[in-house]
Amino acid sequence: MSPSLFDTVLVANRGEIAVRVIRTLRRLGIASVAVHTASDAGARHVMDADQALQIPKYLDMEAIVAAAQASGAQAVHPGYGFLAENAAFARRCAEAGLVFVGPPPEAIDAMGDKIRAKATVSAAGVPVVPGAAEPAESLAGWADFPALIKPSAGGGGKGMVLVHSAAELPEAIESARRTARAAFGDDTLLIERYVANPRHIEIQVLADAHGGVVHLGERECSLQRRHQKIVEEAPSPFVDESLRARMGAAAVEAARSVGYTGAGTVEFIVDGTTGEHHFMEMNTRLQVEHPVTELVTGLDLVELQLRVAAGEPLPFGQQDVRLRGHAVEARVYAEDPARGFLPTGGRVLALSEPAGEGVRVDSGLSEGMVVGSEFDPMLAKVIAWAPSRDAALLRLDQALARTAVLGLTTNVPFLRALVTHPAVRSGAMDTGLVERVLPDLPLAGEPPAKALAAAALAFHALPQGADPWEVTDGWRVGARAWTTWRLESRGGVHAVQARGLPYEAAEVRVPGDGPGAHPGGGPAAHPGGGPAVHPGDGPDGRSGDGADQGTPARIRRDGSRLSVTLGGRTGHYACARDGDTLWLGRDGSAWAFTRHLIGDPGDRPGAAGTGDGVVRSPMPGTVLVVKVQAGDLVAEGEPLLIVEAMKMEHTVTAPLAGRVTELPAQAGRPVDMDAVLAVVTPEEES
Repeated sequence: MSPSLFDTVLVANRGEIAVRVIRTLRRLGIASVAVHTASDAGARHVMDADQALQIPKYLDMEAIVAAAQASGAQAVHPGYGFLAENAAFARRCAEAGLVFVGPPPEAIDAMGDKIRAKATVSAAGVPVVPGAAEPAESLAGWADFPALIKPSAGGGGKGMVLVHSAAELPEAIESARRTARAAFGDDTLLIERYVANPRHIEIQVLADAHGGVVHLGERECSLQRRHQKIVEEAPSPFVDESLRARMGAAAVEAARSVGYTGAGTVEFIVDGTTGEHHFMEMNTRLQVEHPVTELVTGLDLVELQLRVAAGEPLPFGQQDVRLRGHAVEARVYAEDPARGFLPTGGRVLALSEPAGEGVRVDSGLSEGMVVGSEFDPMLAKVIAWAPSRDAALLRLDQALARTAVLGLTTNVPFLRALVTHPAVRSGAMDTGLVERVLPDLPLAGEPPAKALAAAALAFHALPQGADPWEVTDGWRVGARAWTTWRLESRGGVHAVQARGLPYEAAEVRVPGDGPGAHPGGGPAAHPGGGPAVHPGDGPDGRSGDGADQGTPARIRRDGSRLSVTLGGRTGHYACARDGDTLWLGRDGSAWAFTRHLIGDPGDRPGAAGTGDGVVRSPMPGTVLVVKVQAGDLVAEGEPLLIVEAMKMEHTVTAPLAGRVTELPAQAGRPVDMDAVLAVVTPEEES
């Protein structure tokens, strides 16, 4: 039965959370309204909604209110991010006669400011972390290190800076202020003692307008990078019944202290040795990681939000809450772990998302969509449930292995390596674990021999265009010539050979991964480590007499699915072609290959390195600050610019000592990944 007050609800958000909210609205029989900017007109949440209206920006309160009124909506669900924790927006909705599906503005105000929130919950008896707040002298005079600087109005880890000494404070405060101002419109800061061996554990609370407040247990959120969560689970492997009861009671008191209603999350920092817990903040909205709570409680938190907003009391009490099994969530980001988790972007050429028993995917992805630098880099969430934690982690790893997003680099291979790491499997986690184990995790590497073979076959047998006489692959009547290519990928440069008709049958030689394999154009091994197969005796490895044999191979393509048979074994790949670039995906990994026919002009592999003085953008984004001018002398490693993407700053430094001879970058201008920002020329050359 749907909430009696709502026939239509507008979702003031985009991406996976908008899709997820619309899913519950559809199940409840409530009409959904999406809003979108011009660039999002074809987005998945727009396609899923019953109707959609265009607005200038997702932060345009007046446009959203006008869209809700025009659509006939009675309520607005803000999702998370954007205006979800904006008290002014909640008030504006009320003024317009719309129900804001969230807490009252007073609760948002009280908990939205971390300084005020700490004072409020401390007065209610909730333990807090020792710290100091503005004015600036209080921050600059802090002497207890390590310490954590935080934007008072912040969330999601944005703007947080870990400081180890007083000497680091001035620059850290400047960076935190700049990020806070850009992300939240408020550069007020606070500083707190950094808790040793910290675990990040949060409690989900629900409250109605009739005095009912309950908690739904905890979520472990200690697996983070840049202070942002990447893997969450429920329940926590660290929390026992006694600690759960104490933290749950503290969270309920925190919610009561501000007259909270709806769904919210109280976040704690927990000493991983003693179990001592301190209040960090309260998020007055639905959390990204809410699906793990839904899977272990059997509740739909969006439905409960709607019912509470419609004035209904909670349909259960604390004694009715039961946790069943274990759930783990992994966030799929458009980012490159091998490049310090810098944001990436591109067009989604092919998409494969997992399904099956105990697997859930919350996603805003669709084939053809463009992932840019305008929004947060999170694309989707893959969640797995099972009766035990070990089984849930295994199921999540298998689900990630069936995930393919071709056209841009994602963190899926990193997520697989992380959830199978011994420290994660044992539950011995803290918020610094990811940084410590990064050197042990495979962030990027050479494509395996089978992927190289598949790429060679796809280039050879599935060329752009259907006319075999237009294919310059060395094939000729009366003899099957070997064609030698240099395939380039993020993993390096590889010499690959193929011969056969330009259809589905061919033979390939690739650098092998077993004994006798010689990558780089020497004798190639059978993919999988078999005996080496020697190239032909021609100048480019070609042979037309059939005396030397490569590995027999066949290839078939069905849409974006590529089936490759090598040596009697068949493997399947997600496949997409974008001009001269071929994307292949398998086991959660994705590789982009470009080919150069050896002997063609311009077949020299590789690109100019940092030694040439050309400074390129490490990510698509916006130039925030330009610290130098053309003609300046700079030292190697000296900061030149700051590029910002998805609310994350990256300082770009000089690759060598010299003079800035070119400076096309300008503050406030957008840049593409690898765009030239500056050129530094050694002084003797300039």
